[in-house]
Amino acid sequence: MLIVRYTQYTMETLRVGWEQLLTSINRNINEVENQILTRDSKGITQEQLNEFRSSFNHFDKNRTGRLAPDEFKSCLVSLGYSIGKDRQGEIDFQRILAIVDPNSTGYVHFDAFLDFMTRETTDTDTAEQVIDSFRILAADKPYILPDELRRELPPDQAEYCIQRMPPFKGLNAVPGALDYMSFSTALYGESDL
Repeated sequence: MLIVRYTQYTMETLRVGWEQLLTSINRNINEVENQILTRDSKGITQEQLNEFRSSFNHFDKNRTGRLAPDEFKSCLVSLGYSIGKDRQGEIDFQRILAIVDPNSTGYVHFDAFLDFMTRETTDTDTAEQVIDSFRILAADKPYILPDELRRELPPDQAEYCIQRMPPFKGLNAVPGALDYMSFSTALYGESDL
């Protein structure tokens, strides 16, 4: 055993320390490469990934890599989600919880959280999604009335739709009925409104 003067460390101690350092560096490199792959495959920016990770870690107080439902709700609110404190807000939250915890384990893991946030930030509506939304507002009628739009949408959005939706010409049309299906198709198709 070689002992170096002026130090208490042996060559063996230094060698083990060096190997631990190399292992730690390789682990960090691997983690960064995985983060880059995750970011690129999800179509989000590094800043978004950092924000999601930071927010998740902030609410994962005991560092388990998972959030309980109340921690998850707080995390969503911190990222700008508006979850009402009423019955509808709780219904909306339970719907989100079912997406991120489909097996009802009672916890949200970071991968599921990241998948959800990625879908939310990169999701773009399609004509079918918009038609489904209008259909809900119209209570399953094939047309929508201006009063329904004004009641359900912010004033500027309601007026935009009312000004651009063509009159509904189908069966059982009532005066002032608007055709939300052709509007939605034109909005997401080749047509200019």
